[in-house]
Amino acid sequence: MRPQDFAHPREAWIATVRPSPATLAIMPEISRFFGLVIQMYFDDHDPPHFHARLGSTEARIRVCPVELLGGHLPPRHLALVLLWARLHEAELRECWLRIQRDLPPGRIAPLE
Repeated sequence: MRPQDFAHPREAWIATVRPSPATLAIMPEISRFFGLVIQMYFDDHDPPHFHARLGSTEARIRVCPVELLGGHLPPRHLALVLLWARLHEAELRECWLRIQRDLPPGRIAPLE
């Protein structure tokens, strides 16, 4: 099947990227840097936020204002995530709006 054969934009996006774990189908990756994986859930609750994962640890980060909502990351990695989020706050807001409409969130440049 081709992505355009699907009736729903999220289904088309999932068919295009072919995520291996099923969780990626509901939580697409937005960025990846220094071992951190940045993701947003489809149909997630307010306030606008994203999930930052490092191995088995995870933190939820509010988009505006950028702040830790919950979870845990090592201090150095948390600082990198917060810096990245402040640099890309407008793009993160746009990703949140897109994902709430069941559209692919897009990618955001990693921290270098």
